Amino acid sequence: MVKQGKPSMSVDIAGIKMKNPVMPASGCFGFGEEYANFLDLNALGAIVVKSVTLQPTMGNKPPRVCETPAGMLNSIAWQNPGLDVFLKEKLPFLRQFQTPVIVNLAGKTTKEYGDLAAELEGVPGIAGLELNISCPNVEEGGVAFGTDPVLAAEVTYQVKKRTSLPLIVKLSPNVTDVTKVAAAVESAGADAISLINSLIGMAVDIYTQRPVLGNIVGGLTGPAIKPVALYMVWRVARTVKVPIIGIGGIMRAEDAIEFILAGARAVGVGLGNFIKPTVMLDIIQGIEDYLINKEIYDVNDLVGSLKLD
Repeated sequence: MVKQGKPSMSVDIAGIKMKNPVMPASGCFGFGEEYANFLDLNALGAIVVKSVTLQPTMGNKPPRVCETPAGMLNSIAWQNPGLDVFLKEKLPFLRQFQTPVIVNLAGKTTKEYGDLAAELEGVPGIAGLELNISCPNVEEGGVAFGTDPVLAAEVTYQVKKRTSLPLIVKLSPNVTDVTKVAAAVESAGADAISLINSLIGMAVDIYTQRPVLGNIVGGLTGPAIKPVALYMVWRVARTVKVPIIGIGGIMRAEDAIEFILAGARAVGVGLGNFIKPTVMLDIIQGIEDYLINKEIYDVNDLVGSLKLD
């Protein structure tokens, strides 16, 4: 039944209460402070921070970024100041805001993931965890965990044992059948699933006859991967019962709405933040305008409502 007034934009991702379904994708928003001068962080549904590791991590050697047709390749990897600095210097800034903070975790071993989760247990200001088991830029850990259903389930299970926080598992698209990995992590205790992480790609400088990136390969992001991401979200939404966060090439409200129709309850914005730092505000407003125009009172009524006949 359609009601008068503005539609409800709030969503619930495994107990994480969000005022709207829009958040930055991990790695594309730093630790929030980098964007605070451009937009009100309280306007976002959630803030997903860059991957955090137990110890400081330098990341891959440069060059680490290059443009591609309809996208960008990056091989930043897990560069971050480490858990201690995050807790002492980054998290206090984020606590000023009402927006839920989701911490993306990265590690080389199952034990590292579990230790990270345990260290964050009971820390004020953290609403949930996201497991980065799908990073395509790091030789140890990332790809192996994310592309093997057994390993993906094992790391999910071990982390779930050591945290009471909602656990989101971020899946890799670099697999034959993403639904098998999705089903495995759901069975192992994942409270939600985010997908997709970047596709593996490379670029070559024909004048130097060398790879453009120092790491040779990197993660492809941007509009080029949106059809792949949308397809994988649609398939996973038909496989699992936990909420899904759709990520991949979302540059405008219309893109986000496509993901919601395909089954995503929330969306993550990546490359769009680099091009226009306020793009998430545009997307939030665009979703609301769409609901009003379609006379839909609650954004949750749009989730998975793709018409197939």
